[in-house]
Amino acid sequence: VGPYVLITPNETRRNQLQQIAQKELNDLERWKEEHRPGPVKLVPQRLGGKESEAQARQKQQMMLMQSKYQQKHKREEYVKAKKAAEEAEILKKKAIQREKAERLEVKKRQQEMQRREMFLEDQYYKTNELLNRLDSGLPKSDSCQIANRGPESTAWSRSHTYKQALREDENRRLEEMKQEQRRKAELMEFKQKQEEEARTRAHQNEQRRVNNAFLDRLQNKTQPHSSYQPGYSG
Repeated sequence: VGPYVLITPNETRRNQLQQIAQKELNDLERWKEEHRPGPVKLVPQRLGGKESEAQARQKQQMMLMQSKYQQKHKREEYVKAKKAAEEAEILKKKAIQREKAERLEVKKRQQEMQRREMFLEDQYYKTNELLNRLDSGLPKSDSCQIANRGPESTAWSRSHTYKQALREDENRRLEEMKQEQRRKAELMEFKQKQEEEARTRAHQNEQRRVNNAFLDRLQNKTQPHSSYQPGYSG
């Protein structure tokens, strides 16, 4: 421990602070004495109700039975709301899984169509390459040969006709695949729209049911106790 300096207390300052504190305490006690509440004066009156003890006990028993019924009704409403929420959650999960499965199926179909298109295109190119090689092996015919067609001209004509038929067939297949893909996309969009509308209607019906249940509970609370009848199931 290093060196330190000891400062002696100021007795005059301490006495002044003590006098100020004592004066504040005295003022507080005097204020309490001045503002002390006076005695309570009540007008004498007869206590108790106009009903007899038997009527009071009967009314108390009826209120107890009504309270039990209300608690039972609240528990039933809570169980129903919880069950409805669980069913809605299950339906939502099923709808999500169904959408995933449909998207996966559409994706598989699209991949299959792409593979088929690639296969047909590759087959088309190979066929054209074969026909081009066959055409390159034939001699070129002049005007005289065109006028007098021989076996070579006939082979070239058959090759050209076969090539043209293949092109038309490939174009027709591609057009059919495009139309089929377009129809599937439109059908998928229509189904998604229907499911979205069904989910919206289900959500609106659930909200309407919850609101009606809340209004029924509110109406039961606002009804007077005298209207309660034992055995009434609502």
